Amino acid sequence: MAELGQSRRSFIGTLIALVAGGMFLGKFLAPRPRHTKTLLAVPKGDLPRDGALVYREARIAVMSRGGRVYALNLVCTHLGCTVNVTPAGLICPCHGSEFDSEGRVLKGPADRALERYEVQLVGESYQVQV
Repeated sequence: MAELGQSRRSFIGTLIALVAGGMFLGKFLAPRPRHTKTLLAVPKGDLPRDGALVYREARIAVMSRGGRVYALNLVCTHLGCTVNVTPAGLICPCHGSEFDSEGRVLKGPADRALERYEVQLVGESYQVQV
């Protein structure tokens, strides 16, 4: 009878250790929920078709091209200057880097594209989210 009690305790202890270990490992193996932060809200009617709205203080441009709406971070990937938006493209005034309207590098010294932000239509406004 003593053996039965000892094996039952051993079984329960092992079961508890396995459950606790599984929960501990689950924190590292499960994907983290994505938390989004809204940086900017733009009324839908304010965004020109195939145009851009530049928010200089936020250093963000909300772009509309071919029915797609997206946002670009206007911080140059070279040294962090604020990129100017022109009809020809995006140009860094500090060192002359040039980017196309999608944020891809056309001319260095910048070697990485501008960061793109997710834009969602919520009601009657576009929300730029990180």
